[in-house]
Order: sequence, then C-alpha cells, then structure tokens
Amino acid sequence: MADIAMMAPPLVLVVCLIVVPIVIAVYLSFTDWNGFTTPLHLVGFRNYVRIIHDPAVAHAAFVTLLVTVVGTVACNVLGLGVALLLNRNTRLNAVLRVLVFYPYVVGAVILGFLWSSILGTSGAVNALLGAKHALPFLSNPTWALATVICVIVWSSFGVNVVLYLAGLQTVPDSVLEAARIDGASAWQTFWRVKLPMLAPTVTVNVVLVVIGLLRVYELILALTRGGPAGETQSFVYNILTSSIDNTQLGYGAAQSVVLMIVIVAVTVGITAARRRSEQAVAA
Repeated sequence: MADIAMMAPPLVLVVCLIVVPIVIAVYLSFTDWNGFTTPLHLVGFRNYVRIIHDPAVAHAAFVTLLVTVVGTVACNVLGLGVALLLNRNTRLNAVLRVLVFYPYVVGAVILGFLWSSILGTSGAVNALLGAKHALPFLSNPTWALATVICVIVWSSFGVNVVLYLAGLQTVPDSVLEAARIDGASAWQTFWRVKLPMLAPTVTVNVVLVVIGLLRVYELILALTRGGPAGETQSFVYNILTSSIDNTQLGYGAAQSVVLMIVIVAVTVGITAARRRSEQAVAA
C-alpha cells in the first residue's frame, strides 16, 4: 500500500497532464469544431484526408524536416566538437561553457526578437552595410530559411555541449592512457575510444534535438513570423495558424495527432537502432 500511495501523485499528474489531453486531442481530430460551436459534429477521417492534400501542410512538413535534419547534424557535430575543446577544467573553459550554454536558457521568443533586430531589413547588420549592400537575411525565402536554421542551431547546441562534456567525464583516464601507450594518435583515440563510449550520450542528444526541432515554433514566430509568404512556417506554426487564426481546431488537432505519432515513431526508431548496433558490437 505504501508503494501505491507513493506512486499515486505522479500517476495522477501523468494522467491529467498527458493522457487526458492526448485523448481530447484525438477526439477533437475527428470533429469539425471551430472552438466556439457546440455540440461537436463528428466528421470521421475527413481532417486526416485533408492533411494529405493540403499544400500548406506539405510545405510546413518539408520546412520542419529540413530544419530537423540539418539542425540535428549541426547541433551534435558542433556540440561534440566544442565539448572536446572545453573538456579541460580551466577557468577560461568554465567561462566559455557558461557562454555557450547561455543562449539555451534564454527564451526562444527573446532570441528571435534579438536576431530580428540584428538581421532584419532595418537591423543592425544592414544599417552597417548600407542600403546598397543590404542582405536579405529575413526577406528572401532561401536566406530566411537558412537564417532560421542557423539561429536555431546557435540557440540549441549549448545543451549538447553540456551533455557531451558530462559524457566525456565518464571516459576512464586509464583507457585513454592505455591508448597513448599503444601509440594511438589523437584522432584514433577519439574515433576508437571516446566516440564508442559516448554512444549512449549521442543517442540522448539526437533524440532530444530531434524532438525539440520537430516542435520548433517560438523562435520562428519572433524571427520571421513564418514569412516571407509562409516560406519558414514549421509544422507546429501551421497547426497554430489552422487552430487559432483560421478557427479550425478540429483540423489543428488532427495535425497535432500526426505530429505526436511522428515524434513517437522517430524516438522509438532511433532508440531501437541504437540498441541493435550495441547488440551487434557485443556479438
């Protein structure tokens, strides 16, 4: 009974904050609810069929996929590289660790407005370059998407640095010393010793980054507002546009359910792939 009593509060929170909202979202996804009218009218799978044929959803999915793939690779490569550089415990490295991690703890909306004031048409950079040499960081579709990805990576990879630093601290000094005695170069030590022992950390980093980028919204809202002409709208941005701006909460709920399924599938897939590779190495 004592164990059940201790488990009851977290179980209640999980049910109230996760299970119940998911059930409500799934139910609303089968309705045409606009957020105001009652009773709700069931429309079956009409919203899901509409998702398949909606060009706005397709473009938002492409933008989200591009941001996720490029951002995941960039965040992990930069995170691991910076972590290797800052692995020694010195005062300078301690300061640099704080500076690298700081953007991650600042609100995404604040960072979006900050970079908008720096890179906007009338921003600080273009003010220095002058009207003749101004760059369309946020006004050209290609430039805007590249700018969004760069800002997202800059604001996100700090947590990867911290996690990789924690992983590097778990690599035994005796193993590294043995590699040096055997004549292994710095690259060989990294590739054959450090990286295999960092495999669990890599998995955690990839999963966290993928989930975060699939749900990216606030920074895009503050930086480009989905523009120019909707070219930088992410999937979550499109969900909120459908639900709030267009008062189609049933349709927005259907998109939310699809995104939830994608996140779960990707997370399970990455974890399963990692386990298979570990079993192959062990065999």
